[in-house]
Amino acid sequence: MALQTIDWLWLLHPALAVVVIYPLVGMVVRLGVQARQRRLGQSKLPVTSGRDHADLGRWLTGSVVLAVLVALVVVILTKVPLAEFAGGPSRLALLTLVTAGTAAAFAAFWRARQPPFRASFALLCWIGLIGLGLQPEVWRLSDNPLEPAFWQSHFWGGIGLIGLLLFAMAAKPETQRSLRWRRLHVSATVLAAVVLVAQGISGPRDLLEIPLHWQKPAIYSCDFEAQQCPAVPAPQS
Repeated sequence: MALQTIDWLWLLHPALAVVVIYPLVGMVVRLGVQARQRRLGQSKLPVTSGRDHADLGRWLTGSVVLAVLVALVVVILTKVPLAEFAGGPSRLALLTLVTAGTAAAFAAFWRARQPPFRASFALLCWIGLIGLGLQPEVWRLSDNPLEPAFWQSHFWGGIGLIGLLLFAMAAKPETQRSLRWRRLHVSATVLAAVVLVAQGISGPRDLLEIPLHWQKPAIYSCDFEAQQCPAVPAPQS
């Protein structure tokens, strides 16, 4: 069963996660442990371990933002043919501006040095991703935090993870100078690690529920509540 171009586009997000993000996570965590051990005098590690941890953390944050942005753009643009796009060219142009603005906000955040600019650009990037994710083309288990499905949602888990990573990157100078900020950084890192494990489970779960493009008309004709599909006519002899 050959994959069509749309199917390959849908594989970009999980491919980035497997090839780039999770290897970076392992390196960032390892360097973070080494930096903490060096700070506490528990081992004689290179002085560069802390700097390497911070630098790779920046690349990890950038990789996650890129992977999520790619996923959202692909889902929104391939849900239906562009000729049938809900809202027409005006909505498509608006979403294009939001996508470009989100990428520009992260680029500015990458270069920002002053605390107000770091906080502002990080927040703008996060809000842009949330705004794109709330489009009707993006499938979410639930948008209600009071429902268990919300906490099992791969999308909302990803949004929470990005928020934690943006915070860690934005607070890097304060983390280096303050014990209180370092403790907050460690707490955010532990929570991010838990979310990453959950994302590693919910991502493959959602992939199992996404049919190939040519299969979608038949799959979506099924009754998902009753777990029944229309009977297939028997071949005539």
